Amino acid sequence: MTEYTLSDATREKLRKVSTASVATALYKRGLRNQFIQGARPVQPGKGTMVGQAFTLRYIPAREDRNPITIFRDPEHKQRVAIETCPPGWVLVMDARKDARAATAGSILITRLALRGAAGVVSDGGFRDVTGIGALDMPSYCAGPSAPTNLTLHEAIEIGGPIACGDAAVFPGDVVLGDNDGVMVIPAHLADEIAEECTGMESFEDFVLEQVNDGAGVIGLYPATKEENLAKYQAWRERTGR
Repeated sequence: MTEYTLSDATREKLRKVSTASVATALYKRGLRNQFIQGARPVQPGKGTMVGQAFTLRYIPAREDRNPITIFRDPEHKQRVAIETCPPGWVLVMDARKDARAATAGSILITRLALRGAAGVVSDGGFRDVTGIGALDMPSYCAGPSAPTNLTLHEAIEIGGPIACGDAAVFPGDVVLGDNDGVMVIPAHLADEIAEECTGMESFEDFVLEQVNDGAGVIGLYPATKEENLAKYQAWRERTGR
């Protein structure tokens, strides 16, 4: 795992920013492929998910290795991942973007939530999504799926680099999720991204207020006119933002 530790200060800053702002900040640094494609919130409105990535990788299931009795194995990687994901971290699962069979269900995800995880993300499916959606913990997947993961997936590795929804995820990277989806922030950039995006959110709130008041976007977004920069500074002083 990475030596980076997500601080409480950075976590709180990231809770107040959006995946869109993070995507823009990463794009400025040349990172274009940090959005986990296909992972949607099981139940929107759970608040912003922030935590470091605890990874689980699936490969295609082979029938001689994945009978239903394999769940009796106390070393089964899926079960071990649920029981060892650190509190405050996000379990991120690489299921090869295949949602036809579930990577977890409501019992396992409930256990993960009760252990204090910050969230769960899969580019595969979940079963029992109604139960998962009722949890306070944010959860993201590619869709509902009734069949067990054994029909298509074998949990093969915990704590290695994975591909989740076409994004590279390294253990310890910072994962941020909102109602739009999930972004992956390389661990070494997390603190500066949090700081920059805090300012971006402030500016965009100002812009939206201006637009609702009838302003046009040219020269305002981005702020290429000095008069709009002056208005923004005055708005910050007035609002404390």
